[in-house]
Amino acid sequence: MVREAAPRSYTHREVIKILSGLLLALLTSMISTSVVGTALPTIVGELGGQEQYSWVASSTLLTMTVSTPLWGKLSDIFGRKLMFQLALGLFVAASMMAGLSQSIGMLIAARAAQGLGSGGLSALVQVILGDVVEPRERGRYLGYTGAVFGVATVAGPLLGGFIVDTGWLGWRWCFYVCVPLAVVAFVVIQKVLRLPRVRRDTKIDWWGATTLTGGAATLMLLLSLGGHEFDWGSPWTYGLGTLSLVLFALAIPAERRAADPILPPRLFRDRTFVLASLASLLVGIAMFGVMIYLPQYLQIVKRLSPTDSGLMTLPMVIGMFVASITSGRIVTRTGRWKAFPVVGMTLVTVGMWLLSRLEVGSSSVVIGVDIAIVGVGLGLGMYMLLLATQNSVERRDMAVSTSGVTFFRSLGGAVGVAAFGAILSNRVRDELATMLDARSAGLALGTPDAIHHLPPQVQDVVIQAFSSATRTVFLVGAPAAALGLVAVLCLREAVLRSARSTAEPPQ
Repeated sequence: MVREAAPRSYTHREVIKILSGLLLALLTSMISTSVVGTALPTIVGELGGQEQYSWVASSTLLTMTVSTPLWGKLSDIFGRKLMFQLALGLFVAASMMAGLSQSIGMLIAARAAQGLGSGGLSALVQVILGDVVEPRERGRYLGYTGAVFGVATVAGPLLGGFIVDTGWLGWRWCFYVCVPLAVVAFVVIQKVLRLPRVRRDTKIDWWGATTLTGGAATLMLLLSLGGHEFDWGSPWTYGLGTLSLVLFALAIPAERRAADPILPPRLFRDRTFVLASLASLLVGIAMFGVMIYLPQYLQIVKRLSPTDSGLMTLPMVIGMFVASITSGRIVTRTGRWKAFPVVGMTLVTVGMWLLSRLEVGSSSVVIGVDIAIVGVGLGLGMYMLLLATQNSVERRDMAVSTSGVTFFRSLGGAVGVAAFGAILSNRVRDELATMLDARSAGLALGTPDAIHHLPPQVQDVVIQAFSSATRTVFLVGAPAAALGLVAVLCLREAVLRSARSTAEPPQ
């Protein structure tokens, strides 16, 4: 049983106030992820856990991905504001624990808790925005979300490098630096966010939550650790793969029988939700492939410093920002959205193909143009898929559908990172074996700086190997983006709604 207050409309000024708190929290979460990337080798080295590096790197992504669908459903039951503040509070506490870590195990646990908070923030920002803004008006505000993503992508690595290189700060401030921002975001949300109260007489779908999160967790463990902690053909791979399939299979009857399921089966009868989720998964593969492996190309092959490689991604960030803002405003005026993800996925496909043609001697201008094309494509397509989904489903399903699409995009990122990592490492190993013969057997490849201090002849071969391997990674990413384009082309366009239904007020 549901008792709802009467719906209300929000002025542009009120939406901007609410959005400022939401985006500040989102920026805090995103920066905390990217800022640690630059500092992670130093952190793991000081705590003495090089053999557990992959666990430190993947624990946040693992918990963030598997928890995303749960936050949407919990916000339906307990309220958006409470769950958002809970996610933010969890994130702050986990960040403090990470900064205080005295062992690698404590750091891994803290990073996992950070991921739980980040999963709530990333999902609930879109859900709350859907509550306070009509679908047709939502495009103009989603553009700001894309801008925050771009800022975090560039600012995080730069800030991380600065903190680690500043002796009186140290790596622990990579975790502390986001706490003040999170506290300000909490205060802003407490002051400005006023949503109608909802009372639900319902039960949490514990069996569905267990099978869905368990299946996703085992799949994420397989993708994150396969090829690093164990071989792809090992019993661990077969065991985790089988367990994941079994749990997902058990989730189907569990969700069909649940009175209030985590992911309602009716969503998978919605053509838009299914296609948007598939396209988001493929977008995640392409996006994370560029974000993770382009800096490696820039630092190893092009010999750029971490700071300079971060600045080199500015064309992609600017492209995302301009494309998301512009497309959002056009959608607000016209209500038409399909052309943008179609053009966007086309540009992402073309951009990935162009990146696959980069050589050791490719100029900064060529690299900048290529990644700008990818950035514009992501800006046009990524958030329009959320808009299309929110416009398609009933209001009662808005939270679970939004968190579902976000979940598939994160899952795509995990698949992309794992698959591209395996391709890159195998290609580098094969290239070195071909060009160095037996000399590559005992060759240890460390940081970019260590590679640049290898003997000149060996160094040139290693750089050529990384250049060839990176081209292969982006070449494999192009068909993934092309499949995303096919999924988008199959979407049916429905003009975005411009008036809230009085029968289904926000929850």
